[in-house]
Amino acid sequence: MKKLAFGVMRMPLLDKADSASFDYEQIYKMVDLFIEKGFSHFDTANGYHGGASQGMIKKALVSRHAREKYVLSTKLPPWSVSEAGDMEKIFNSQLEACGVEYFDYYLLHALNRNYYKDVIEKFDAFGFVQERKSAGKIKQVGFSFHDTPEILEDILKKHHKQTDFIMLQINYLDWEHPGVQAKKCYDIARAYNIPIMVMEPVKGGTLANVPKEVDDLFKAHDKNLSPASYAVRFAAGLDGVFSVLSGMSSLEQVSDNVSYMQDFKPLDKKESALIAKAREIIESKVAIRCTYCGYCEDDCPKNIAIAGYFGLYNTLKAGDANPFNQRMYYSALAEQKGKPSECIKCKKCEVVCPQKLEVIKHLGEVDKEFK
Repeated sequence: MKKLAFGVMRMPLLDKADSASFDYEQIYKMVDLFIEKGFSHFDTANGYHGGASQGMIKKALVSRHAREKYVLSTKLPPWSVSEAGDMEKIFNSQLEACGVEYFDYYLLHALNRNYYKDVIEKFDAFGFVQERKSAGKIKQVGFSFHDTPEILEDILKKHHKQTDFIMLQINYLDWEHPGVQAKKCYDIARAYNIPIMVMEPVKGGTLANVPKEVDDLFKAHDKNLSPASYAVRFAAGLDGVFSVLSGMSSLEQVSDNVSYMQDFKPLDKKESALIAKAREIIESKVAIRCTYCGYCEDDCPKNIAIAGYFGLYNTLKAGDANPFNQRMYYSALAEQKGKPSECIKCKKCEVVCPQKLEVIKHLGEVDKEFK
């Protein structure tokens, strides 16, 4: 299976005010081109397009292509589970909505410490999906993750033998991000030798629609490669990564993605240096000019994850990232560390900040944004 996967969370619409008004004329061409070029993995979920994406998959993919031509993944939404019986109802409805007899990949969706404790463990969701796997309704079981490396370690310590793969948010901007901690999560998955599926490789479009300075940098190296290509190839080139989900919303995006992933080549040393420079430029243009050094956190009497909160705020204000994901990471930090609202304005953070930021003022902005 080729490493590029087709995420269907942002499909073209006839009416932007109606999330289910799919532009099927274009979608058929997108799906057909993806398969024609030798790609097969499509990814959906209950929440995409207000719940309409799975029906769209049935119409655009399942009813038009032989089952052996594609692999399909979807997810169990823990926020929709209030009792154990809900899991079977949801699963059966997903099979029916997609029009398939089984799912190639099935994920417990967006796990964090709360969903893990209050739903996944409480109702034995890992046991449920293993039963469906034994019945031939699921080929491989995994989960997507939005929390700290410590929580990931806790989950895998107990459930690594029930986990065939894991979906992580990985891109070159989040690799060392103090709020996402992508590299640390990646390292934990690798330590357990669990194959990785990547989400958000272009960070919701942020790494496709880069500042002109970054675009010029990439074009000077190779005018035929798009900014998105560097981001996707960064993720796809990591050891242990078997699939990279790209949310494609136009025929042009599909054409671009398949052009450089059909005969995939990892980033070379020069290209790796280019994305390091691109990261510096992008981060220099953020709302809060924080370098995430963490000095401000060392002596904070309230143990506030200042750098982490600033990173999430910057991503959210950039406008392209998934707000749901950013708020998930915010909640994870707030569970583990002090909240921005708990700041006592002692100014110890501002004294040590190398960038001389008005940390207290910015914490107030973060608090207002995420409340």
